[in-house]
Amino acid sequence: MFRTALRNVLAHKARLLMTVLAVVLGVAFVSGTLVYSSTVSDAYAYARSFHKSFVDVDVAIQPGPDARPDAEPKLTSALLNEVAKLPGVQSVTGAVHGFTAVADKNGALLGHGWSTQGANYYPGTSGEDARYPMDDGRAPTGPDEIALDAATAERAGYKVGDTVRISVDGPVREEKLVGVFTTDDGEVAAGGSLTLFDTRTAQQLLSSPGTFSQIDVKAAPATSPDDLQSAVDKVLPQEVLSVTGQTLVQDQALRVESRVSSLRSTLLVFAGIALFVGTFLIANTFTMLVAQRTKELALLRAVGATRRQVARSVLIEAFLVGLVASVAGLTGGIGVAVALRPLTTALGGGGQALPDGPLAITPAAVITSFATGICVTMLAAWLPARRAAKIPPVAAMSSVHAVATPRSLVVRNTIGALVAVAGIATVLAATTGMDREDGQNTVALGGMILLTGTLVLTPLLSRPFLAAAAPVLRVFGTSGTLARKNALRNPRRTAATASALTVGLTLISGLTVIAVSTQQGIDKMATATLKADYVVQMGNYNPLSPEVEEQLKKVEDVSAVSPLRETPALVDGIDTYVTGVDATTIGDLVRPDFTDGSFTGFGGHNVVIAADTATTYGWHKGTTLPVTYQDGKHAAWTVSGIYQGTDLLRGIITDTHTLDPHLDTLNSRQILVKTTGGPGHTGKQSINKALGDSPAILVQSKQDVSATIAGNMTALLNILYGLLAMTVLISVLGIVNTLAMSVFERASEIGMLRAIGLDQHGTKRMVRLESLAISLFGGVLGIGLGIFLGWAGGHVLATDMHTYELVLPWGHITLALVLAVTIGVLAALWPAHRAAELNPLTAIRTE
Repeated sequence: MFRTALRNVLAHKARLLMTVLAVVLGVAFVSGTLVYSSTVSDAYAYARSFHKSFVDVDVAIQPGPDARPDAEPKLTSALLNEVAKLPGVQSVTGAVHGFTAVADKNGALLGHGWSTQGANYYPGTSGEDARYPMDDGRAPTGPDEIALDAATAERAGYKVGDTVRISVDGPVREEKLVGVFTTDDGEVAAGGSLTLFDTRTAQQLLSSPGTFSQIDVKAAPATSPDDLQSAVDKVLPQEVLSVTGQTLVQDQALRVESRVSSLRSTLLVFAGIALFVGTFLIANTFTMLVAQRTKELALLRAVGATRRQVARSVLIEAFLVGLVASVAGLTGGIGVAVALRPLTTALGGGGQALPDGPLAITPAAVITSFATGICVTMLAAWLPARRAAKIPPVAAMSSVHAVATPRSLVVRNTIGALVAVAGIATVLAATTGMDREDGQNTVALGGMILLTGTLVLTPLLSRPFLAAAAPVLRVFGTSGTLARKNALRNPRRTAATASALTVGLTLISGLTVIAVSTQQGIDKMATATLKADYVVQMGNYNPLSPEVEEQLKKVEDVSAVSPLRETPALVDGIDTYVTGVDATTIGDLVRPDFTDGSFTGFGGHNVVIAADTATTYGWHKGTTLPVTYQDGKHAAWTVSGIYQGTDLLRGIITDTHTLDPHLDTLNSRQILVKTTGGPGHTGKQSINKALGDSPAILVQSKQDVSATIAGNMTALLNILYGLLAMTVLISVLGIVNTLAMSVFERASEIGMLRAIGLDQHGTKRMVRLESLAISLFGGVLGIGLGIFLGWAGGHVLATDMHTYELVLPWGHITLALVLAVTIGVLAALWPAHRAAELNPLTAIRTE
């Protein structure tokens, strides 16, 4: 039977090609994901550079996890000196780090967000800092000197002696580049930048004078890290902890794995979808192959083959197909892994490059690829194998095998209806009062159940659709009528062919509905309350220096300015953050949706509170709230208004004139600006110029904020569409395969049609219209399911976003229908040509 199976595979190479391609695509996705994630996990510069960075760190002293950002610094020079005197300590290094933006020679920011860092050069007893060996020049020693990492200097074209524009908290500083160094820092390897200052300057800019972000301790040769940690712990103040260097390495490796695991999980989900869709193609192919070989298999039974042997021969064919496809898929997966690096950088990395490193092809990736390809293929072929085993020997006397009985279709339709109803009920249950996380999970589960039930019901659903399409198909005359009858002849085959496209377009439509609706809701939340012309903030969302606010007030075109200043406070016994705004100008800059009260009377000790905060703590208009400020002084606030919170305004809002006297520093989260001329290029240009064209500061109009939101959503959708393209491609292969095998199966029939007058053009049109009808059926069904699931998913999101409202993206829906039509037309090109080229006399003689 093995030889028989091998002969059948070799005899049907062309027919099995599409099946092989479907398995190859799915396996390539899986193996590519595993190879890529292993590469990032194992060869990623983070893991390696972190390990190198901690070679000389046996114990690290850090602020505790409960330390408040505004608390008095604990990692002082005095603590460093005390630790240095402990027995078993060889050396101590005080590390300072924080955000530092570096501009290129054109003024643009180098690096991106959190990857643009600053640190201190801390020379040891040798006068050098082993962490940062100098390639050129020397280490910075004064407040106007910096050193840059070699990668950043090369990227920007900076050389020792150049003047470099940098920014830490907004205002621009012009520093002299005195050194270029190499580093194992993972952020630099991933496209970031690292700027070094002398320790005193770094403390002034990035932390506070005389304090450190971390203290690294190296043990003497005879001291173990555990013994050193025990000695260090004895001198540490409260809210300060110590960890070993090995723990730091492990923690950083876990962070890397956390980053990679989310990407890997996402990619594997889409790989699973591709394989799921491919299963329809494989099952369809083997079903048709078994049907076409009815007489052959029946003859095998007649000459003594058992049912088990016949089923085994079909499964062996599937095994061989899966094996060949897995080999090709693993090879293709390596190429996918290579392609994923620039793809995730361009679409998901915010412009941040991933570090170079060799591909990590692990045994797990190889084993999983082969197991996936072979198991999926054999699983998809199991039902056709079971049907093949049931072919009675007497079938050898007949030209065709018996079709599915009405009873089997009734059972299938009943099961499908029950499953679909269960799915609808589950989805609807998610929209009735569940919280967001539970609701999302329930919608996902209900969607899977509903999709499964719908796929089981597709043979039944195809009939009314094709009946509705009959008037349109009749316009094309005999070809259209024959196309409809061909599609109706085997509803199981039509359904299996359309199912792949249904799955793909369900996901595409559902994700599009949710994304477009969410984008509009976020856009409304971010900008609907905004009357200001511009929002000024740090590029990495760090607090802005007080100097920025003062500079903005001096700009000639600026008519109103208000900071959004966040600070901790104890309000009514609750430890929370409050937002300070300028009560004299805030009404000109925002228009929040008040549910009770207004800005009238706001200021002094009168505050306004977001509705969700008021509900949580039972506050309302007129409530008196005892408050303890950051400096420990007490007061009483009165609630003068309740508003709907947004991303811009949230929580408790008070007047800066009341709040500022109790703050040590007047940093701002954002600054709202209104100009006399309104939003425009000149106003933005004036603001940027007043701020020294700082690379660290973003000046955004309402349109810029909306464009950023739209851009983020578009990038996300593009990634999802790219991943779902695999599903659509497999559905195209499925339609091509089904039509091609259908043409082969109906060769005699097509020959008879040609003999009685159907010309080549009519034959091509018949096959194309059949393909078009099947594609449109799958497309309409998928879009309908997608809209329903998109509505349900959006309804769940609306529980946490009061600005959310359902938007049906008719342009995208129309595009999806056009895609279905295009798929139908393209998929029919080769089968239609093959049908038209059949010789009528030869086809009539075909057995």
